[in-house]
Amino acid sequence: MVTFHGKSKYRRSAGLAAALLAGTMLIPTVSRAQCDDLLPAFHPNERTGKSGTASSARGRTKGGLLAVTADDLVRLRDFGSADGSVTNMPAPFAVSPDGSEAAFVLSRADPQSNRYCRALVVVTLPPAGGSGQGRAKGLTTTLPRIVDRGGDYITDTVGAYDKRIENGFPAVSTPRWSPGGSSIAYLRRDDDRDSGKVQLWVARADGRGAHAITHSEADVEALAWSKDGKRVIYQVRAGTAGAERALAQEGRSGWLYDGRFWPSARLAPFVSLQPLKTLSIASDGSDMRQGDADEQSLVGMLDAVDHGVSSVSADGRSASIAHTAENPYGPNALKVTSAGPDKDAAPPVACSQPACRGGLSGVWWLPGGEGLVFLRREGWDKGTTAFYHWAGKAGSAPVRLWTSADVFLGCTAFQSRLLCSRENATTPRRVTLIDMQTGKVSDVFDPNPEFAKISLGKVERLYWRNNLGLEVRGDLVLPPDYRKGTRLPLVVVQYNSNGFLRGGTGDEYPIHALAAKGIAVLSIERPAPVVSLHPEVKTPDQMLSVFHKDWAERKSMQSAIEVGVKAAIDRGFADPQRLGITGLSDGSSAVRFALINSNLFKVASISTCCVDENALIYNGPAVQRQFEAMGYAGPGGNLEFWKPYSLALNAGRMNRPLLMQLAEDEYVAGLNTFTVLRSAGQPVEMFVFPGDHHRKWQPAHRAAVYARNLDWFQFWLQDKEDPDPAKQPQYKRWEAMRDRLRSRP
Repeated sequence: MVTFHGKSKYRRSAGLAAALLAGTMLIPTVSRAQCDDLLPAFHPNERTGKSGTASSARGRTKGGLLAVTADDLVRLRDFGSADGSVTNMPAPFAVSPDGSEAAFVLSRADPQSNRYCRALVVVTLPPAGGSGQGRAKGLTTTLPRIVDRGGDYITDTVGAYDKRIENGFPAVSTPRWSPGGSSIAYLRRDDDRDSGKVQLWVARADGRGAHAITHSEADVEALAWSKDGKRVIYQVRAGTAGAERALAQEGRSGWLYDGRFWPSARLAPFVSLQPLKTLSIASDGSDMRQGDADEQSLVGMLDAVDHGVSSVSADGRSASIAHTAENPYGPNALKVTSAGPDKDAAPPVACSQPACRGGLSGVWWLPGGEGLVFLRREGWDKGTTAFYHWAGKAGSAPVRLWTSADVFLGCTAFQSRLLCSRENATTPRRVTLIDMQTGKVSDVFDPNPEFAKISLGKVERLYWRNNLGLEVRGDLVLPPDYRKGTRLPLVVVQYNSNGFLRGGTGDEYPIHALAAKGIAVLSIERPAPVVSLHPEVKTPDQMLSVFHKDWAERKSMQSAIEVGVKAAIDRGFADPQRLGITGLSDGSSAVRFALINSNLFKVASISTCCVDENALIYNGPAVQRQFEAMGYAGPGGNLEFWKPYSLALNAGRMNRPLLMQLAEDEYVAGLNTFTVLRSAGQPVEMFVFPGDHHRKWQPAHRAAVYARNLDWFQFWLQDKEDPDPAKQPQYKRWEAMRDRLRSRP
């Protein structure tokens, strides 16, 4: 079960917060980030031994390349979605009206200050038909220019149980050029102003100034320019601040404990999810008013375009991607609807070819409406990106122009081209152009050229099926200097493996840094869910019942993991006596199920915890109702039901080291597991990260999590300890755990 928890102004006690802050924050958050290197300082083909991502004191690998470190991964310059597996986020790019430039927000974590360096940047695009960089070279042609610098990380939010929850993943919002191209509107949050709310900013495209034009009590969530370029339309959940004030007033006489509570997320109840309100404001910040119907529809239309699920041709026809059945996991499909006054008389044109069903991630009309192009994830467990042309007419078949192991995300169309982000297992994200007519791919900007001088692990993609016959794939990452025939300790990282291999879903287990330490990593892409085998499923509740009946989804994932690990063992890469496993969210569920129902793994690390016999208590009445509707046993109910899934009920036989690194907004749900395991004398350790969410977003925390996971697996799988004197208390605890384990019969 995946849950997303968020922060609140109702925090836990000041004493607890202070203790957590002292224990986990590396440097106070008031420090100023060192942002001089937000833009890369050198061209990757320059002959230099320097790397902007780590200390020059580290060693070099064979061939003169620098050994990768966790710090390299934490400090990646980034834009858009944080995960190459997330295809439903909006495009991070805005292309200027004349097609010559693109704007986006570039960001880089600074663990020392626990802040992010952020800037709105503009990069020059090569003219249509220009050579660009060439598909194979991967060289930066030009650096962007900064048009506005500053702002803090903006966390994404999701709606759950009538609540608005921060999940720690980066919010992706598309900037907007003014119709004349002189200004760019975008969303920015500053902790030191407007109570830290996300506001609407307007920056001069030439870099001559930027200013906030809203001072909203609630986060601004969407924006668009009026057609004449004089106004900016935006959306807020305007009732949120008032609802919070009413909740505080209600607290004077006590809150009724009801479905508004989610105790593991915050101690106070949540306010209900407020509706979006559309407002309009002059570009200089004056004359704010209610948005009219046309302005409201403009924001909604742009949102669909940003996500690539809808595209309108020059003659008004609409191409869209939508599910073909009520089953939430049913395939999506491509269709075209007509335009004009007789559009209702013409039935939609659906593409009936297999290539037009399932895995579609974006659709765009060609200039003049002469057909369209689309991107699709296909092949074994959807491990390949394919680019297609389709005429958009009944009976016509799409033509596949190319396939790639690379992942293409966040594409936006302009003129006859697509501007996308692009990455693969060993290449961090960069900005890329696709010619919509020919399919030619060329890179525009590489934000991390230093990686050309860094040695990463050798990656081999493996393919297999689980016990249900579902397709599974994984990326086996070996050390750069791996010698054939050597059996290595192996760590499983979950539960998606697309794009650059950072740290798995949630980004906590530094894959290439583990490989650099001599530990093989199997990064697994989960198979299709078991509900994909049940076309009769029509509703989300039915879907969840299929997931959890007799632990069907857990058994499917367990089989996927076991078969993949066995393949790595059978091929001589992995030592069967030195296996570890990791996971966040659904990946954490898979870890716990594996520890209870198999003896395959010797050590584990999880980022979230736990769904067990006490989960319904910790998660409140609204979650309890859904869990019970899915078939979970209620509080005080059948403990035998929970036995295959509860570490606490199996505490006496665990005998395997477990590291729990949990966010403040989620750790309460792990207290039962941690307390019972520790009381049973089991080797368990838990850390709590203040102010963090489902995904840990704070740079200092990300660095600490990376470092501790590296130390943990090296200690238990390689008998290695970091000589840093500051880490000696850590190793004394772990050595005591190991001694207790060895003394057991």
